[in-house]
Amino acid sequence: MKVFSPQAHVRIEFFIRNQHARRLHSSFVFGLRIHERTPERVRGLRCFSGTRTQELKIDGVKHAIAVASGKGGVGKSTTAVNLAVALANKCQLKVGLLDADVYGPNVPIMMKLDRKPEVTEDKKMVPIENYGVKCMSIGLLVEKDAPLVWRGPMVSSALEKMTRGVEWGSLDILVVDMPPGTGDTQITFSQRLQLSGALIVSTPQDVALMDVRRGVNMFSKVEVPIVGIVENMSWFKCPHCSELSFIFGKAGTRKTADEMGLAFLGEVC
Repeated sequence: MKVFSPQAHVRIEFFIRNQHARRLHSSFVFGLRIHERTPERVRGLRCFSGTRTQELKIDGVKHAIAVASGKGGVGKSTTAVNLAVALANKCQLKVGLLDADVYGPNVPIMMKLDRKPEVTEDKKMVPIENYGVKCMSIGLLVEKDAPLVWRGPMVSSALEKMTRGVEWGSLDILVVDMPPGTGDTQITFSQRLQLSGALIVSTPQDVALMDVRRGVNMFSKVEVPIVGIVENMSWFKCPHCSELSFIFGKAGTRKTADEMGLAFLGEVC
């Protein structure tokens, strides 16, 4: 399944490799060229390492990017998984995938992970690797159908162990599948982990886009730059006649991205 346009991969890898750049006149990645017209929010992305303490950084991880959504059920985890695999295989980067959606951990089934992680002598968990991506999820540590009836402090403690309590090794990028919404868990995680940026996933309808605005504002308050917005469930293609049906409306996410001055990275059918 094609998740992002080629320009999306270009922009994300450019973001990783040129974190402190203020301006870009042209850049070549996979034979594609980004010119001066690249959105200002993409050109100006930078790491906040200068304003955040080094304690927030995970050992061995150069960059961490959150894949987030204001609302659940928009395909955030699917996008995070496909992005991680694409960065590892198409961009040849060392990639990790952290399933921070503790109440609905779907990464194990999407990445075909069916065993518990091993533990090193210094009590750190070893991420399980598949498709060239190192993965960690709370779903690997609990029974398959067990509900996680946890309050905020327990969730924060679990996320701390799944970040700094994991032997990630050397990673170019850690893709973080964030919990949906803009509550205490999301804010705490954004503040505790030095995020280089956030990728927002939405569907085209107004109800989802209203929550996108809330999510963007939340990341703005905790000083996390937005890489761009991806639209999921853009259309349904009839398997018989190939006609496209825009069930949730057409181009709503692109319009919202333009209004907010954010990069629109592509559509997913």
